[in-house]
Amino acid sequence: MVHSSTELILDRLNRSKFRSRFTLHEKERKYLIDKGLDKIIEHATDFINQRLAPAFPKNDGKQTPWKGHPVFIAQHATATCCRSCLEKWYKIQKGQALTQTEKDFILDLIKAWIKRDYQTHQSVKKHS
Repeated sequence: MVHSSTELILDRLNRSKFRSRFTLHEKERKYLIDKGLDKIIEHATDFINQRLAPAFPKNDGKQTPWKGHPVFIAQHATATCCRSCLEKWYKIQKGQALTQTEKDFILDLIKAWIKRDYQTHQSVKKHS
């Protein structure tokens, strides 16, 4: 089976003891179902543009809440929560505004993680 680079990254993140502990809880799953993935990705776009894309984001390192929205959970799970994590995991330099390509990469990763987490949870639910 051929893995996309996004799937390979998600597999690598899943091997991290810290990153692998994140999952959507019932509240975030319900929000995802109620709003739909397209609306959640719209929110992700706004969060990235406001909180992550600037060269020097306000409260960098603390700008992403730990709960309350599927995107926040996904950002921590995918190491796209702050500029330090982006630099450590993806070599995206701090001190420079994100390019459109970098923003698209982050959005694709968040979307893929949300889909994978949701599908994994659904699969576990069916088998229990």
